[in-house]
Amino acid sequence: MKSGTLGFVMLCHTALDRAAQVARHWAERDCPVVIHVDKRVKRRAHDGLVKALGDLKNVRFSGRHACEWGTWGLVAATQEASELILRDFPGVRHVYLASGSCLPLRPVEELVRYLDERPKTDFIESVTTEDVGWTIGGLDVERFTLRFPFSWRRQRRLFDGYVRLQRRLGFRRRIPTGIVPHLGSQWWCLTRRTLSAILDNPDREETDAYFRRVWIPDESYFQTLVRQVSGNVESRSLTLSKFDFQGKPHIFYDDHLQILRRSDCFVARKIWPHADKLYRTFLTDDHASQTAEPNPGKIDRLFAKAIERRTKGRAGLYMQSRHPNENWENGRTAAPYSVFEGFADVFENFELWMSKTTGTRVHGHLFAPGKVEFAGGEAVYNGALSDNAMLRDYNPKSFLTNLLWNTRGERQCFQHGPGDLQALNWFMAGDPNAQISVISGAWAIPLFRSNRNFGDIRRDAAELQKIEAEFLNILRSPWVKARVRTWTLAEFVENPMEPLQTIVDEISPRSMRRLTEVPRLTDLTGFGQFLQNLRNQGMQPVLMGDFPATGELRPSNPRRGRPYLVK
Repeated sequence: MKSGTLGFVMLCHTALDRAAQVARHWAERDCPVVIHVDKRVKRRAHDGLVKALGDLKNVRFSGRHACEWGTWGLVAATQEASELILRDFPGVRHVYLASGSCLPLRPVEELVRYLDERPKTDFIESVTTEDVGWTIGGLDVERFTLRFPFSWRRQRRLFDGYVRLQRRLGFRRRIPTGIVPHLGSQWWCLTRRTLSAILDNPDREETDAYFRRVWIPDESYFQTLVRQVSGNVESRSLTLSKFDFQGKPHIFYDDHLQILRRSDCFVARKIWPHADKLYRTFLTDDHASQTAEPNPGKIDRLFAKAIERRTKGRAGLYMQSRHPNENWENGRTAAPYSVFEGFADVFENFELWMSKTTGTRVHGHLFAPGKVEFAGGEAVYNGALSDNAMLRDYNPKSFLTNLLWNTRGERQCFQHGPGDLQALNWFMAGDPNAQISVISGAWAIPLFRSNRNFGDIRRDAAELQKIEAEFLNILRSPWVKARVRTWTLAEFVENPMEPLQTIVDEISPRSMRRLTEVPRLTDLTGFGQFLQNLRNQGMQPVLMGDFPATGELRPSNPRRGRPYLVK
């Protein structure tokens, strides 16, 4: 290895003991190191780091700057440390910028050899603001044209308010002539020639004055200026750094060892300070050497999957440690389910028949006001779900999603009606897993068969009709994602076989057999007159369809003729 051809600049602000390990690792392998320690770090900790590395002749400490995220201090610290390494170590041909939480993944000799084969190449991510796709926070070119006198982290309301004010007033800063804004990762590796040209630029005072007021200048200063002076830029970083959907860096732990090896990168950040296994593995000379090109894209699929799992989770699963933001979830529920409104009123023993025909679990009214009507009259169901209505009503959505999660692999069906809790109407309507079948007006059948005071029946009918009408309006919304079918009571009674066949085929698509047995229809003799009596009492029933006041609707014969063969 050529002595001193590669130098490192390290920006440190925490876990200084780990920074000392990495700095010693590089320095003992003939790579000069200049360390900048954040001015906000206590003097005692800083002096401890200086003492820990005091025996190394090729380690220097630069002047200290306060390095708050998004401010000029990070650039000023990098400038001063870079000037020091160029001045004190004239043999350095490449300068590698790293942080105190960085960790070398491959032997230093490989990195030196890699750079020696590319003596005039600058490695720095540098992309125009029009092409960059990873900015978080809504600011790209505005980073260069607005003013940012307030701290984004400590004065967030003032920061956002001042940005909005400048936008409203149409304020724009003038970008200096010759500067084409570029963005990129803070972590770069530049040649001595390029770095010297940037630091010795005769217009540096004016350039620095402009960039002092740019937001997050450490992601744009060197990335922009390198385009003016370098003849060979590879727009990529040799440091592996991954970010989540919020723009925060992923932290690597001990169990990421194999992932880091697969990346073939030379350096990685951000390493957890207590990842003893990672530091022990990579800060030795006996780990496997390789000649592969750095390729962080090899592990992009894993990170993309991790981000998706973090933001969306598994379909229908609401974990204790993570509750997704509204409408971020990866499917509202874990499995398909069917909701029947009015069927148990129209047919006798509908739940038993449907369960037998489709092989599914068919419940009663899960959201009935009195109790949860689990199939078979169970008091406690899968996952220790209680039939207690008070517990269910504390969080109805979680009750339904837990039921569907706990019974994955077995389709759940349940009855619903205007007399039930209506809190989940929008939730079910927007759930692609839901199959909702409604016989509108069927709620009137229990009232018809009751032997109550007609004045009370009329009031209940008006209330139930209003509730069901609101539910039907929801089901007609353009935002509905559920599979919805609705029939008026009159049209369903005239031809019940076809709707039942359609529903059964959808629940059990593999069977695809004609129904040979259907549940018995409730006797509706006199129901038309009952509806007329409601009208006579001043209540207008509109959801049942056209029932004649005299005579009765008759269902069509559901049975088909015996099949025969044509030879």
